[in-house]
Amino acid sequence: MSAVELRGFGWRHAGRRAWAVRDVDLRIEHGERVLLLGASGAGKSTLLAALAGLLAEDSGEQTGSVEIDGLDPRKARERVGIVFQDPQTQLVMARAGDDVAFGLENRGVPAAEIWPRVTEALDRVGFPYPVDRPTAALSGGEQQRLALAGVLALRPGLLLLDEPTANLDPAGAALVRGAIGAALDADTTLILVEHRVAEALPLVDRVVVLEPGGGIRADGSPAEVFATHGAELAAAGVWVPGPPPAPRRSGAAAGAVLLAAERLGLPPRLAPTDLTVRTGEALAVLGPNGAGKSTLALLLGGLLDPGTGTLRATPALADRYAGRPPHRWRAPVLAQRIGSVFQNPEHQFVTGTVRAELALGPRRAGRPEAEVTSIVDDLLARLRLDRLAAANPYTLSGGQARRLSVATALATAPRLLILDEPTFGQDRRTWLELVDLLAGLRDTGHGIVAVTHDPDFVAALADRTLTLDPPQRDLLDTAVRGPR
Repeated sequence: MSAVELRGFGWRHAGRRAWAVRDVDLRIEHGERVLLLGASGAGKSTLLAALAGLLAEDSGEQTGSVEIDGLDPRKARERVGIVFQDPQTQLVMARAGDDVAFGLENRGVPAAEIWPRVTEALDRVGFPYPVDRPTAALSGGEQQRLALAGVLALRPGLLLLDEPTANLDPAGAALVRGAIGAALDADTTLILVEHRVAEALPLVDRVVVLEPGGGIRADGSPAEVFATHGAELAAAGVWVPGPPPAPRRSGAAAGAVLLAAERLGLPPRLAPTDLTVRTGEALAVLGPNGAGKSTLALLLGGLLDPGTGTLRATPALADRYAGRPPHRWRAPVLAQRIGSVFQNPEHQFVTGTVRAELALGPRRAGRPEAEVTSIVDDLLARLRLDRLAAANPYTLSGGQARRLSVATALATAPRLLILDEPTFGQDRRTWLELVDLLAGLRDTGHGIVAVTHDPDFVAALADRTLTLDPPQRDLLDTAVRGPR
C-alpha cells in the first residue's frame, strides 16, 4: 500500500534557471490509478523521479515536501517501481531473464521464488524470446517490455510508468496495457504518464494535469476533466481524447530518387529489404518491434555497413559522391546530405548546451559564424527551444530532447531526413508543429523517412508506407546462439 503526498513541491535541476516543476500540492490515496498529463516540459518525468527517490540532494534544488506513506521517497524505494522513458537506462544485465531477476535478488526474494516470478513477468508483457536472450540484441520496444517486466516482478505498492508504450507497436502496446491492468491489485497505486490518452483511460480513475508554470491545472475523474477542460487543455498542448489532427499530405507527385536499396539487410537484425526514397515524399516505415526498423534507419543514414545487398545514392542526393555508398562518405559530407534522428536522442548529443549542440553541425560544415548564429536562432524558435538555449541537453525533458535531436539534424539543411520515432514525448502542440515542419520540408523538395508506431503521424504526413516483417525466428536464434 502506498499513498502519495506532495506539499508545495518543486524541483530545479542544478545549473538551470527555470524550475522543472513547482508549487505542486497533490494527494493520491492507496489504490488510486492516476493519469498524469501536461504539456511538454511541465515536469511530469521530474515528478515521477521525485516519487521514486531518484533526485539526489546535490543534483538540484527542492522546495516543499514529497512523501510516500509518510516517508521520504529515498527511504521508501522498496515500495516503488518505475519504468523510464528510455528503457536502456534501467537494463543492467547481459541476458533478459537475469535482468528481471536482478531486482528480485537485490530485494532478498527467496531463490525458489525468483525464476517463477521472472517467467510470470515476462509472459505478462508478451516478451517474445527465451530468458537467455541477450539484452543487446533487443529492439527499443522489446527493451521497453523487458524493463516493465523487471518492475512488475517486484510487485511494487506504487507503480510509476513514464510513457511505457511510446516505442511499442500497436499489438505490443495493447499487450503492455493488459499486463499493467493485470498487475494491479486493489492496493496498488498507479501513476501513469502517457500520450496515448484514449487507450490509457481504462487503466485509470483519475486525471491530474500539471501546469507548466507551476501547480495543478485540473484534477478529477477522466469524464469530469475532459468535459470541463478538454478544449482549453488541447489549446495548451495537452493530449485529450478526440479526433486525430488533420492530414498534411503532399499535393504533388514525388520527385527524383535519392536513395535506392536492393536486398539491403543486416542479419539477424534486418531481413533483405527493397525500397526507394524520393524528393518531395514522406515515407513511413512500419512494423512490429524487432522487425529491424531502427536498423534500416541507420543503414539508410550511412551509419552502418550493410550486411547484405546494396544502397545506392543518386547524384540528386550525393553529387560527385554518388559512386560511393553513404556509409563510405566522410562525416561532413554525410551530415550535409543525410540528417539522422536516433530513437534515443541523447545518443547524438555531444556538447554542453542546447545552443552549442545546434551550432556544431553548421560550424563543422564551414558556414560563416553569422550564418551559424542565424541558423541556430531560427531552429531554437521553430522548435520552441529558445528558452532552453543555455541548458545542458541531458537535463531536458523527453519531448524537449526529441525536438533538439530533430533540430540538430536540420541544422546542416540535409536533402534527406531520416527520423526514428520523431513524435516521441511530444505534447499536442509540439506534435502539430513538428508535423507542419516536416511537411514543409517535404513540400520544398526534401525526402523524409520516418520510423514510427504513431498511427496519427502516419495518417497526417505519410505519402507512402513500408511495412517490415520480423526476421525469421530460426535465423535469429542461429545468429545469436550459433548453429545447433
